[in-house]
Amino acid sequence: MMTKDGGAQLSKIGFIGLGVMGSGIAKNIAAKSGRSVIVWDEHAETMARAANYNCTPASSLKNLVESVDVIGVCLPSGADLEALCNGASGVLARIRSGQIFIDFGTSPVKLTRELAARFVEHGAAYADAPIARGREAAQLGTLSITVGARPQTFDAIAPILNCAGTDVLHCGDVGCGQIVKIMNNMILVQNVVALAEGLATARAAGLRDDVLLKALQSGSADSYALRNHGMKAMWPEDFPKRAFSTRYALKDVGYAIDLGKDAGLDLTGAETSYALLQKAIDAGFDQDYWPVLLKVIGQN
Repeated sequence: MMTKDGGAQLSKIGFIGLGVMGSGIAKNIAAKSGRSVIVWDEHAETMARAANYNCTPASSLKNLVESVDVIGVCLPSGADLEALCNGASGVLARIRSGQIFIDFGTSPVKLTRELAARFVEHGAAYADAPIARGREAAQLGTLSITVGARPQTFDAIAPILNCAGTDVLHCGDVGCGQIVKIMNNMILVQNVVALAEGLATARAAGLRDDVLLKALQSGSADSYALRNHGMKAMWPEDFPKRAFSTRYALKDVGYAIDLGKDAGLDLTGAETSYALLQKAIDAGFDQDYWPVLLKVIGQN
Protein backbone atom coordinates (compact mmCIF):
# COMPACT_ATOMS: atom_id res chain seq x y z
CA MET A 1 0.00 0.00 0.00
CA MET A 2 1.19 3.52 -0.79
CA THR A 3 0.50 6.65 1.22
CA LYS A 4 -0.53 9.94 -0.40
CA ASP A 5 3.05 11.20 -0.32
CA GLY A 6 4.26 8.11 -2.20
CA GLY A 7 5.84 6.33 0.77
CA ALA A 8 5.06 2.70 1.45
CA GLN A 9 3.39 1.69 4.72
CA LEU A 10 6.17 -0.52 6.01
CA SER A 11 4.72 -1.86 9.23
CA LYS A 12 7.04 -4.84 9.64
CA ILE A 13 10.81 -4.62 9.21
CA GLY A 14 13.24 -7.50 9.01
CA PHE A 15 16.97 -7.14 9.59
CA ILE A 16 19.67 -9.66 8.71
CA GLY A 17 23.21 -9.50 10.14
CA LEU A 18 23.68 -8.45 13.76
CA GLY A 19 27.42 -7.82 13.77
CA VAL A 20 29.22 -4.75 15.08
CA MET A 21 27.38 -2.42 12.69
CA GLY A 22 24.15 -4.29 12.06
CA SER A 23 23.26 -4.61 15.73
CA GLY A 24 23.39 -0.84 16.13
CA ILE A 25 21.26 -0.24 13.04
CA ALA A 26 18.63 -2.77 14.15
CA LYS A 27 18.59 -1.31 17.66
CA ASN A 28 18.00 2.24 16.45
CA ILE A 29 15.32 1.25 13.94
CA ALA A 30 13.47 -0.65 16.68
CA ALA A 31 13.80 2.25 19.12
CA LYS A 32 12.87 5.10 16.78
CA SER A 33 10.63 3.80 14.00
CA GLY A 34 7.67 2.67 16.07
CA ARG A 35 7.62 -0.46 13.94
CA SER A 36 8.13 -4.12 14.72
CA VAL A 37 11.66 -5.33 13.90
CA ILE A 38 12.35 -9.02 13.32
CA VAL A 39 16.01 -10.09 13.10
CA TRP A 40 18.03 -13.04 11.91
CA ASP A 41 21.71 -13.94 12.08
CA GLU A 42 23.42 -17.20 11.23
CA HIS A 43 25.17 -17.23 14.64
CA ALA A 44 23.00 -18.48 17.51
CA GLU A 45 24.91 -16.52 20.15
CA THR A 46 24.26 -13.32 18.22
CA MET A 47 20.57 -14.09 17.87
CA ALA A 48 20.38 -14.62 21.64
CA ARG A 49 21.20 -10.91 22.10
CA ALA A 50 18.26 -9.74 19.97
CA ALA A 51 16.19 -8.86 23.04
CA ASN A 52 18.89 -6.37 24.02
CA TYR A 53 18.01 -4.45 20.85
CA ASN A 54 14.21 -4.68 21.48
CA CYS A 55 14.03 -6.90 18.40
CA THR A 56 12.28 -10.23 17.89
CA PRO A 57 14.39 -13.15 16.64
CA ALA A 58 13.00 -14.92 13.59
CA SER A 59 12.72 -18.67 13.72
CA SER A 60 14.50 -18.87 10.35
CA LEU A 61 15.57 -16.80 7.38
CA LYS A 62 12.50 -18.11 5.55
CA ASN A 63 10.25 -16.89 8.38
CA LEU A 64 11.79 -13.43 8.29
CA VAL A 65 11.54 -12.93 4.52
CA GLU A 66 7.94 -14.14 4.39
CA SER A 67 6.69 -12.02 7.32
CA VAL A 68 8.06 -8.50 6.69
CA ASP A 69 7.56 -5.59 4.32
CA VAL A 70 11.15 -4.38 4.19
CA ILE A 71 14.38 -6.35 4.60
CA GLY A 72 17.54 -4.61 5.79
CA VAL A 73 20.85 -6.42 5.50
CA CYS A 74 24.32 -5.63 6.88
CA LEU A 75 26.91 -8.24 5.94
CA PRO A 76 30.73 -8.18 5.75
CA SER A 77 31.13 -8.43 1.97
CA GLY A 78 29.52 -8.64 -1.43
CA ALA A 79 30.24 -12.36 -1.47
CA ASP A 80 28.17 -12.79 1.72
CA LEU A 81 25.37 -10.71 0.20
CA GLU A 82 25.35 -12.77 -2.98
CA ALA A 83 25.22 -16.01 -0.98
CA LEU A 84 22.33 -14.70 1.11
CA CYS A 85 20.27 -13.70 -1.91
CA ASN A 86 20.93 -16.59 -4.27
CA GLY A 87 20.32 -20.29 -4.03
CA ALA A 88 17.29 -22.48 -3.38
CA SER A 89 16.91 -21.20 0.18
CA GLY A 90 18.05 -17.62 -0.43
CA VAL A 91 16.13 -14.36 -0.15
CA LEU A 92 15.35 -14.18 -3.86
CA ALA A 93 13.65 -17.56 -3.71
CA ARG A 94 11.08 -16.16 -1.27
CA ILE A 95 10.89 -12.43 -2.01
CA ARG A 96 7.43 -11.20 -3.02
CA SER A 97 6.00 -8.28 -4.93
CA GLY A 98 5.90 -5.01 -3.00
CA GLN A 99 8.75 -5.79 -0.60
CA ILE A 100 11.82 -3.55 -0.34
CA PHE A 101 15.36 -4.87 0.14
CA ILE A 102 18.04 -2.55 1.60
CA ASP A 103 21.75 -3.42 1.54
CA PHE A 104 23.53 -1.46 4.29
CA GLY A 105 26.88 -3.10 3.53
CA THR A 106 29.56 -2.08 1.05
CA SER A 107 29.16 -4.22 -2.06
CA PRO A 108 30.49 -4.18 -5.64
CA VAL A 109 28.52 -1.91 -7.94
CA LYS A 110 28.15 -4.57 -10.64
CA LEU A 111 26.76 -7.10 -8.15
CA THR A 112 24.43 -4.46 -6.69
CA ARG A 113 22.89 -3.72 -10.05
CA GLU A 114 22.64 -7.38 -11.00
CA LEU A 115 20.84 -8.25 -7.76
CA ALA A 116 18.56 -5.21 -8.08
CA ALA A 117 17.46 -6.37 -11.53
CA ARG A 118 16.57 -9.78 -10.14
CA PHE A 119 14.57 -8.27 -7.29
CA VAL A 120 12.66 -6.13 -9.79
CA GLU A 121 11.80 -9.29 -11.74
CA HIS A 122 10.00 -10.47 -8.59
CA GLY A 123 8.18 -7.16 -8.22
CA ALA A 124 10.33 -6.05 -5.29
CA ALA A 125 12.39 -2.86 -4.92
CA TYR A 126 16.10 -2.65 -4.12
CA ALA A 127 18.20 0.05 -2.47
CA ASP A 128 21.92 0.17 -1.77
CA ALA A 129 22.53 2.18 1.41
CA PRO A 130 26.14 1.67 2.53
CA ILE A 131 27.02 3.15 5.89
CA ALA A 132 30.00 5.11 7.18
CA ARG A 133 31.42 6.48 10.46
CA GLY A 134 32.08 3.30 12.41
CA ARG A 135 30.65 1.25 15.25
CA GLU A 136 30.10 4.10 17.72
CA ALA A 137 27.97 5.94 15.15
CA ALA A 138 26.06 2.71 14.47
CA GLN A 139 25.21 2.41 18.15
CA LEU A 140 24.29 6.09 18.49
CA GLY A 141 22.29 6.24 15.26
CA THR A 142 24.55 8.90 13.74
CA LEU A 143 25.74 7.07 10.63
CA SER A 144 26.31 8.62 7.24
CA ILE A 145 24.28 6.71 4.65
CA THR A 146 24.63 7.10 0.88
CA VAL A 147 21.67 5.69 -1.00
CA GLY A 148 21.17 4.38 -4.50
CA ALA A 149 17.50 3.80 -5.32
CA ARG A 150 14.60 4.91 -7.46
CA PRO A 151 13.07 8.13 -6.04
CA GLN A 152 9.88 6.40 -4.92
CA THR A 153 11.87 3.70 -3.14
CA PHE A 154 14.02 6.29 -1.40
CA ASP A 155 10.94 8.19 -0.26
CA ALA A 156 9.50 4.98 1.20
CA ILE A 157 12.61 3.98 3.17
CA ALA A 158 13.88 7.43 4.21
CA PRO A 159 12.05 7.34 7.59
CA ILE A 160 13.78 4.03 8.36
CA LEU A 161 17.20 5.26 7.26
CA ASN A 162 16.79 8.38 9.39
CA CYS A 163 16.52 6.15 12.45
CA ALA A 164 20.05 4.87 11.83
CA GLY A 165 21.79 7.93 10.38
CA THR A 166 21.96 11.68 10.76
CA ASP A 167 23.21 12.25 7.21
CA VAL A 168 21.21 10.37 4.59
CA LEU A 169 22.03 11.29 0.99
CA HIS A 170 20.11 10.07 -2.06
CA CYS A 171 22.90 9.72 -4.62
CA GLY A 172 20.93 8.51 -7.62
CA ASP A 173 19.63 5.23 -8.99
CA VAL A 174 20.67 1.78 -7.75
CA GLY A 175 24.46 1.45 -7.44
CA CYS A 176 25.15 5.15 -6.91
CA GLY A 177 25.21 4.82 -3.13
CA GLN A 178 27.90 2.16 -3.47
CA ILE A 179 29.91 4.30 -5.89
CA VAL A 180 29.99 7.18 -3.40
CA LYS A 181 30.93 4.90 -0.49
CA ILE A 182 33.65 3.07 -2.42
CA MET A 183 35.20 6.30 -3.71
CA ASN A 184 35.08 7.79 -0.20
CA ASN A 185 36.93 4.80 1.23
CA MET A 186 39.47 4.73 -1.61
CA ILE A 187 40.31 8.42 -1.05
CA LEU A 188 40.46 7.99 2.73
CA VAL A 189 42.79 5.00 2.52
CA GLN A 190 45.19 6.90 0.27
CA ASN A 191 45.18 9.80 2.76
CA VAL A 192 46.03 7.41 5.58
CA VAL A 193 48.81 5.81 3.54
CA ALA A 194 50.33 9.27 3.09
CA LEU A 195 50.06 9.94 6.84
CA ALA A 196 51.68 6.59 7.63
CA GLU A 197 54.58 7.29 5.30
CA GLY A 198 54.97 10.80 6.71
CA LEU A 199 54.90 9.65 10.33
CA ALA A 200 57.28 6.74 9.74
CA THR A 201 59.73 8.94 7.83
CA ALA A 202 59.64 11.74 10.44
CA ARG A 203 60.30 9.25 13.24
CA ALA A 204 63.20 7.68 11.35
CA ALA A 205 64.68 11.14 10.76
CA GLY A 206 64.52 12.03 14.47
CA LEU A 207 61.43 14.29 14.70
CA ARG A 208 59.15 14.03 17.73
CA ASP A 209 55.61 12.76 17.06
CA ASP A 210 53.95 15.68 18.83
CA VAL A 211 55.85 18.23 16.78
CA LEU A 212 54.80 16.63 13.50
CA LEU A 213 51.20 16.38 14.64
CA LYS A 214 51.02 20.03 15.68
CA ALA A 215 52.62 21.15 12.42
CA LEU A 216 50.24 19.09 10.28
CA GLN A 217 47.20 20.28 12.24
CA SER A 218 48.08 23.92 11.64
CA GLY A 219 49.14 23.46 8.02
CA SER A 220 47.62 22.49 4.70
CA ALA A 221 47.96 18.76 5.47
CA ASP A 222 45.23 18.95 8.14
CA SER A 223 42.39 16.53 7.34
CA TYR A 224 39.67 14.27 8.69
CA ALA A 225 42.12 11.38 8.31
CA LEU A 226 44.72 13.17 10.45
CA ARG A 227 42.24 14.13 13.18
CA ASN A 228 40.72 10.67 13.40
CA HIS A 229 42.86 7.87 11.97
CA GLY A 230 46.07 9.74 12.74
CA MET A 231 45.50 11.23 16.19
CA LYS A 232 43.34 8.38 17.55
CA ALA A 233 45.18 5.39 16.12
CA MET A 234 48.48 5.99 14.33
CA TRP A 235 50.20 8.45 16.67
CA PRO A 236 49.35 6.44 19.84
CA GLU A 237 49.69 3.16 17.88
CA ASP A 238 46.30 1.93 19.06
CA PHE A 239 44.83 -0.53 16.56
CA PRO A 240 42.00 -2.45 18.27
CA LYS A 241 40.31 -5.52 16.91
CA ARG A 242 36.54 -5.52 16.21
CA ALA A 243 36.92 -2.15 14.55
CA PHE A 244 37.07 -1.65 10.76
CA SER A 245 39.74 -4.23 10.01
CA THR A 246 42.59 -4.29 7.51
CA ARG A 247 40.78 -7.05 5.64
CA TYR A 248 37.67 -4.87 5.28
CA ALA A 249 39.74 -1.94 4.04
CA LEU A 250 41.43 -4.20 1.48
CA LYS A 251 38.02 -5.38 0.28
CA ASP A 252 36.76 -1.84 -0.28
CA VAL A 253 39.90 -0.69 -2.10
CA GLY A 254 39.60 -3.80 -4.25
CA TYR A 255 36.05 -2.79 -5.15
CA ALA A 256 37.39 0.63 -6.18
CA ILE A 257 40.08 -0.91 -8.37
CA ASP A 258 37.52 -3.17 -10.04
CA LEU A 259 35.21 -0.20 -10.65
CA GLY A 260 38.12 1.67 -12.21
CA LYS A 261 38.94 -1.26 -14.47
CA ASP A 262 35.33 -1.43 -15.62
CA ALA A 263 35.67 2.24 -16.61
CA GLY A 264 38.99 1.62 -18.40
CA LEU A 265 41.01 3.45 -15.71
CA ASP A 266 44.30 2.54 -14.07
CA LEU A 267 44.01 3.62 -10.41
CA THR A 268 47.70 3.64 -9.50
CA GLY A 269 47.22 5.19 -6.05
CA ALA A 270 44.56 2.67 -5.13
CA GLU A 271 46.78 -0.18 -6.35
CA THR A 272 49.62 1.05 -4.11
CA SER A 273 47.26 1.25 -1.13
CA TYR A 274 45.94 -2.23 -1.86
CA ALA A 275 49.47 -3.66 -1.91
CA LEU A 276 50.29 -2.02 1.43
CA LEU A 277 47.11 -3.31 3.06
CA GLN A 278 47.89 -6.79 1.73
CA LYS A 279 51.37 -6.49 3.23
CA ALA A 280 49.81 -5.68 6.60
CA ILE A 281 47.52 -8.72 6.32
CA ASP A 282 50.46 -10.93 5.41
CA ALA A 283 52.24 -9.62 8.53
CA GLY A 284 49.37 -10.86 10.70
CA PHE A 285 47.35 -7.65 11.09
CA ASP A 286 44.26 -8.78 9.15
CA GLN A 287 41.86 -8.30 12.12
CA ASP A 288 43.45 -5.11 13.48
CA TYR A 289 42.07 -1.62 12.87
CA TRP A 290 43.35 -0.87 9.38
CA PRO A 291 45.63 2.18 10.08
CA VAL A 292 47.90 -0.56 11.48
CA LEU A 293 49.43 -0.46 7.99
CA LEU A 294 51.78 2.07 9.65
CA LYS A 295 53.58 -0.92 11.18
CA VAL A 296 54.66 -2.31 7.82
CA ILE A 297 55.84 0.95 6.27
CA GLY A 298 59.53 0.68 5.50
CA GLN A 299 59.74 -3.07 6.09
CA ASN A 300 61.50 -5.09 3.43
